[in-house]
Amino acid sequence: MSKQVSPYTDQDQKNQHYNVASDGTGDYATIQAAIDAVPDHATECFEIRIKSGVYYEKLHIEKPMIHLVGEGAEQTVITYDDHALKKFPDGSQYHTFHSYTAFIGADDFTAERLSFVNSAGPGKVVGQALAIYVDGDRAAFRDCRFIGHQDTIFTGPLPEQPLDRSYFGGPRDGAERRKLRQYYEDCYIEGDIDFIFGSATAVFKGCEIFAKNRLSDAAATNGEVNGWITAASTPEDVRYGYVFIDCDLTSNAPPQSVYLGRPWRNHAKVCFLNCWIGAHVKQEGWHNWNKADAEATVVYAEYHSAGPGAGNATVRVPWARTLSEQEAAEYAIPLVLSGVDGWQPFGEEKG
Repeated sequence: MSKQVSPYTDQDQKNQHYNVASDGTGDYATIQAAIDAVPDHATECFEIRIKSGVYYEKLHIEKPMIHLVGEGAEQTVITYDDHALKKFPDGSQYHTFHSYTAFIGADDFTAERLSFVNSAGPGKVVGQALAIYVDGDRAAFRDCRFIGHQDTIFTGPLPEQPLDRSYFGGPRDGAERRKLRQYYEDCYIEGDIDFIFGSATAVFKGCEIFAKNRLSDAAATNGEVNGWITAASTPEDVRYGYVFIDCDLTSNAPPQSVYLGRPWRNHAKVCFLNCWIGAHVKQEGWHNWNKADAEATVVYAEYHSAGPGAGNATVRVPWARTLSEQEAAEYAIPLVLSGVDGWQPFGEEKG
C-alpha cells in the first residue's frame, strides 16, 4: 500500500464530520447511523471517520458527497453475510443484487483505509455474495480491501435486461442506466468467480487482484477452471470499461486455472496495462462464455504484461489484442475518467 495521504483540502477539513466508534466513544456507534444523520443533498464533502473495529452492518448510502475514512484497511472492517440463496420472508430469493454488504447509490463517494467484506461463504454454498455494489458516478476508493468469493465488486449500472429472468432485483432494478465512473487505487480485491463485474468505466491503479482458490485437489488435477477475474457488461456506446494499470494479479489457485475475464454482455471492454500476472492465469487469457458472437465485439487488450501468466499474440486467444505504445497512451487515467466535468479522483493529477 502507498503512503497514506488525505484526499481532503484544508477547506474540506473544516467541514462538519462525524466520528464512529463501535465502543460508544464516538458520535455514533454504527456507520449507518452516521450516514443517516448526514444532511440530505450535501454540496460539500461530509467526512465520517471510523475507528478501528469490526462493524457488522449492511450499509445503504444514497446521499452524495460522503467520505468514509477508516484507521487502516485491516483495522476498520465492514462486514455482512447476505447472499443470493438467502430468502425473504415471502420465500423469494435475494438473488445477486440484494446480497451486498455496502450499497453506494449516490455520486461523489469516497472511501479510504477500510475493508468491505462479504462473509457469507463460497458461491457453491451460498451463490453470489457482493462485498460492495457501487452505482454512483465519481466514486473513488484508496487503500481499501474488498473481500468475497463470487461477485465481490459490482460496478453499476445494471445492464438493460437480465439474461435468465424478467427482473434483476436489488435497489436499482428498473432505474435509469447512467454512464458511471469509478476509481480504485492501491486496493486489495479478492474473490473467485467474476469477482469484478458490471457496466461502469472503472480504473484500478496499483491494486492487488487476488484470485482465491475454490478447487479441490481432484478438480485441480483434472484441470477444471478455478474462476474468472472480470465479467464486464460495458455498454456498446461507452469507450472504456475496466482499465487495470500497474496491478499485481496474484492467487493461491492452481497454475493455468483462471481467466482474465469473460463477457457478461457482448461489448465488454477490459484492458491490463503494465500489470504483473501470476501463473494462475491461463495462457489463452480470455473466455468467450460460450458466446461466439461476442468474439467480434469485445475489446480485450493488454500492454506490457509481465510475469509467468503474461501472454502475447501467439498464446492469447486470437480475438484479444496486444496494444501498441500509441494505443496504450489512449488509456491514460485523465482520458478514461475525466468526462465532460474534468473529474480527477482525489483531486490529483493522474498519469
